[in-house]
Amino acid sequence: MPSVFETAPVPSAIPITFATKATWDAIRAGLAAENRQFALANGFAAKPGACLTLPSADGHIAQVLFGLEDETSKSRDLFRPGALPGLLPPGVYRFANAPHDARLAALAFALGSYRFSRYRKNDLPNVRLVPPEGVDIADIARMAEAATLARDLINTPSNDMGPEELALAAAKLAKRFGADFSAIVGDELTRQNFPLIHAVGMASSRAPRLIDFTWGDPGHPKVTLVGKGVCFDTGGLDLKPSSGMLIMKKDMGGAANVLALAQMVMDAKLKVRLRVLIPAVENAVAGNAFRPLDIFTSRKGLTVEIGNTDAEGRLVLADALALACEEKPDLLIDMGTLTGAARVALGPDLPPFYTNDETLALDVAAHAKAENDPLWRLPLWPAYDSWLDSKVANLNNAPSGTFAGSITCALFLQRFVEDTTRWLHVDIYGWTPSAKPARPEGGECQAARAIYKLLGERYA
Repeated sequence: MPSVFETAPVPSAIPITFATKATWDAIRAGLAAENRQFALANGFAAKPGACLTLPSADGHIAQVLFGLEDETSKSRDLFRPGALPGLLPPGVYRFANAPHDARLAALAFALGSYRFSRYRKNDLPNVRLVPPEGVDIADIARMAEAATLARDLINTPSNDMGPEELALAAAKLAKRFGADFSAIVGDELTRQNFPLIHAVGMASSRAPRLIDFTWGDPGHPKVTLVGKGVCFDTGGLDLKPSSGMLIMKKDMGGAANVLALAQMVMDAKLKVRLRVLIPAVENAVAGNAFRPLDIFTSRKGLTVEIGNTDAEGRLVLADALALACEEKPDLLIDMGTLTGAARVALGPDLPPFYTNDETLALDVAAHAKAENDPLWRLPLWPAYDSWLDSKVANLNNAPSGTFAGSITCALFLQRFVEDTTRWLHVDIYGWTPSAKPARPEGGECQAARAIYKLLGERYA
């Protein structure tokens, strides 16, 4: 998606005036008499999300009024200006006064300009914005471009986004920034000791693979990103109902968001030695599919009993996390669309995160709030670890109970992470079920912006 920001001053840019119920009387008093009457006739009262274009005497647009929540409102949406691209006529606009957060408003404007246009033309008019003064627009554009990458990858249907196509997207990104790219494909996974990745993907006619690329100075701190790349999830032999499969093209959302995060890190030239690992598979049904109660020896050497073939994401991540820990990274981050339990607990907009590093937890929470990229910490609760026990293997991938599903998934992954490794796990949804300002319905970039800012603070 091309940038929505004007790179040069535009004197004729149409002003957008933000109004709240608390400020509306003063703003209205400053309008020309005919515009005051026009606003009154149209019932504009600064309701959040209300948008009114005021005409000039010659019939052009003189000004735009847009309603926001009051400054003290607990339900204030800092992305509310992200609705503007879908409401405004074509033209170039500028902020006439400050919204609640000019930086986030500009980002929201860019995020709200997104439409998935691979299969049909973008239906948004050409609406552009003169960047607010004092805002690092290069950084805003960087985050918006990365969000577009994540959204496009997730929104692409699985017939055009299998393991091979996901690898091609990763290779394209690696080439753009001069990263070293490789992939282990098909039966080579078993020969190179990635049995869990191979087991999940072996029933598909589309070969599983482990995507691996590295970027940056080898002398810089090692940051490794691992993303779940299940390009479609039928549930395997523990088959999902049709309703459960409906948006399973998004089950590679962890991989998409890891690639978005990697793009931001590389584009910002952060001082890290970045490694990206994506186990890319399709969890299909066939005669050679892995079965409930099968047992596999993981890359780490732990034996895993398959309690449920629909708990496949943690399996492919386990082998990738074990590989990541072999080079002892300074920071290990994984993301995946892993559990419905996380959605039951926190809904689609608030992904849980897990870490035993208290400083890291505080930093993640602070940046999530600052970037309006919400995350909520859940505990790696030791008492539930025994729920992963198996009578015949080292552990089971899916406890038989229905409690604490996101926590037990995180505890499963923790078994494959070395105790000395600083580790962050995020259980994202990767999807916006119904459109919100700056967040069109469909694939979503979650957690990546907050983590990018954290990395920027640590490794700028």
